[in-house]
Amino acid sequence: MNALLSIWTWVEVGLVALVGFFVQLTLFIFTALFDKRRYVAGRCFRLVGFTAAKLTPFWRFSTHGEIPNGIAPNTVVVSNHESNADPFLISHLPWEMKWLGKKSLFRVPVVGWMMSMAGDIPVERGDRDSATGAMGRCKAWLAKGMPVMIFPEGTRSKTEDLLPFKDGAFRLAIEAQADVLPLAVSGTRLALPKHSWRFATSRGLVTVGTPISTKGMTLDDLESLKNQARAQIEALRASLKPLTGSGVRGQATDPHVAR
Repeated sequence: MNALLSIWTWVEVGLVALVGFFVQLTLFIFTALFDKRRYVAGRCFRLVGFTAAKLTPFWRFSTHGEIPNGIAPNTVVVSNHESNADPFLISHLPWEMKWLGKKSLFRVPVVGWMMSMAGDIPVERGDRDSATGAMGRCKAWLAKGMPVMIFPEGTRSKTEDLLPFKDGAFRLAIEAQADVLPLAVSGTRLALPKHSWRFATSRGLVTVGTPISTKGMTLDDLESLKNQARAQIEALRASLKPLTGSGVRGQATDPHVAR
């Protein structure tokens, strides 16, 4: 049953992405000249992710707690990273932001094209020049009044523990005097298991923390800023774990959700 439902899920995700691509392409063509922030194309792409998650029989994804309808334009959003399902979950948030993502994703047909139209930022891991260029593009989006989204761990954690945070997001925030907004996700680790084509039952939640102002901060405050954001993310994630059964392998969150 899991194999059949997993096949159906891949078909469903593919069809949603394909239809979404043509909708996004149409919107992009008609808005590109005046929508310099690519807000319309970006929101369309996030709604495609939201729709795919809602139609997936294995996943019960939603927001938790008080979620603001919008955030300050000059904001660097940071979140822990559990799995490739995280973007589907975070797309439930009701605002647009440009995502920093690994360059290989932008080469994937359809999905990569949609990321490019949305204005997301590619970065090559381990390439200093690529990282410098990506941070420059992030700074340009902030200057246009568009928040950016970065996973400060740089990649998915293979355990329940957070990986060390890289400096990039926090250096960017200080240099741009932007707020840092911590998010936490929980429950996605088993949603799309690494090195497996089969989906798994998952109750995923995302919650939003309190913005941290960087006004008056210098690069000497980078470690302090990083520690403040990490502490918030750890506390937020701890509050979600009892609701998602995170870390309990094979725990069912809903007897009516497919196994």
